[in-house]
Amino acid sequence: MTFEQMRAVSLGLHPLSRLDSPREVVRQFTPNWFAATMGTGILAIALAQFGTTVPVLHAVGEGLWMLNMALFALFTGLYAARWIFFFDGAKRIFGHSVVSMFFGCIPMGLATIINGFLLFGLPRFGPAAIGIAETLWWIDVAMAAACGIAIPYMMFTRQSHSIDQMTAVWLLPMVAAEVAAVSGGLLAPHLADPQSQLLVLTLSYALWALSVPIAMSVLVVLVLRLAVHKLPHASMASSSWLALGPIGTGALGLMTLGGAAPAILAANGLERFGPTMEGVGLLGGLLLWGYGLWWLAIAALVTVRYLREGLPFNLGWWGYTFPIGVYAVTTLKLGTILPIPAIHGFGVALVALLAVVWLIVAVRTVRGAWRGDLFIAPCLKTN
Repeated sequence: MTFEQMRAVSLGLHPLSRLDSPREVVRQFTPNWFAATMGTGILAIALAQFGTTVPVLHAVGEGLWMLNMALFALFTGLYAARWIFFFDGAKRIFGHSVVSMFFGCIPMGLATIINGFLLFGLPRFGPAAIGIAETLWWIDVAMAAACGIAIPYMMFTRQSHSIDQMTAVWLLPMVAAEVAAVSGGLLAPHLADPQSQLLVLTLSYALWALSVPIAMSVLVVLVLRLAVHKLPHASMASSSWLALGPIGTGALGLMTLGGAAPAILAANGLERFGPTMEGVGLLGGLLLWGYGLWWLAIAALVTVRYLREGLPFNLGWWGYTFPIGVYAVTTLKLGTILPIPAIHGFGVALVALLAVVWLIVAVRTVRGAWRGDLFIAPCLKTN
C-alpha cells in the first residue's frame, strides 16, 4: 500500500472492516452522510423544474423530497445519538482537518428540504408549508453562518493544514451560507408581510456575500495547488466537482434574488432600485455561469483520467451530485430568462446526467451501508 493510499485509509475514504456491532453505526457516524441529503434534495428540485411539461417528473421529484426528509431525520437522529452516547469521540471532529469540513453538509441538506416545501409542500399542504419553510429557513441560516465562520476559525487556530494536501472539500462549510441565500430568495415572495419579505431578501444578499467571495478566494488557491502539486489521490476524485458548487449556487442566488427583488422593493417604497438589482442578478449570474463552464470541463477531464486508474467507492462520491445538480438548476433558470433554446437543452442534459449519477451512487451507498463498510469516523483514528 502506497503512502497516498494509507493516508486515504486514515481519512476514512477506504473501508477498513465491517462493523463489529450495530452500536458502531452510531459511534462511527459522521456529517459526511448528510451529503446524501444534498444530492437527493437537488435531484428532487431539478426534476421539479419540469413540472408543467412532464408531470411525472414532478411526482418523482416529490417522492425524492419525501425520501430526503426521512433520510435527514434519520441522519440527524444518528448524529445526535453519537453526541449523547459517545461525546468524547464526537467532539474530536473539531480537530480533524477533513471531516470537520462536512459540517457544512447539514445546513445545505436542510436547504433542499426547505426549497421542497415551497415547490412540493405548498400545493400539498397549503399555507402551512410556508410557515414550516420560514421556520426551517431561520434555523438553516443560523447553522450556515456558524459553519461559515466557526470552521474556518478552527482551520486557522487548531487544525493542521498544508497546501499540498488541500482539496475542494475546504469549500463545504463556506458554501452553506449562499445555499441558504438561494432558499431565502425563493421564500421571500411567499411571505405575507412586505417588511418580512424585505428582511429575508436583505439577509439573503448578506448571506450570499458571506459565502461567495470567500469561496472564490479558495478557488484561486485551489488552482495554484493543482498546478503545483497535481491531482489528489483517486479517493478524493469527486472533490474535483465541488468547485462547481459555489459557482453554480452563486449564480443561482443572484438570479433568484434579482428576480424577487423588484416586487419586494416596490412594496417597501424602494421601487427605484428594483430594475438595477434584477439586471445585476442576470449579469452576475450569467458571468458566474460562464465561469462554471470552465470548472465543468476541467472536472469532466479529471474524472475521465481517474476512471482510467480506477475509482474506489466512498461517501465522497456524493460530491458528484450536488454540484452537477445546482449547476443544472442554474442553467435551467438562466434558460427561463434568456430565450436561447440551447441553454435549456444543456440544462436538460445536466439533469439527465445528475439522475444517472445519483442512481449509481445511491445504489452503491445502500450496499455499502448494509455491509457496514461506510461507517468510519476518521477523527477516532487520528487523534
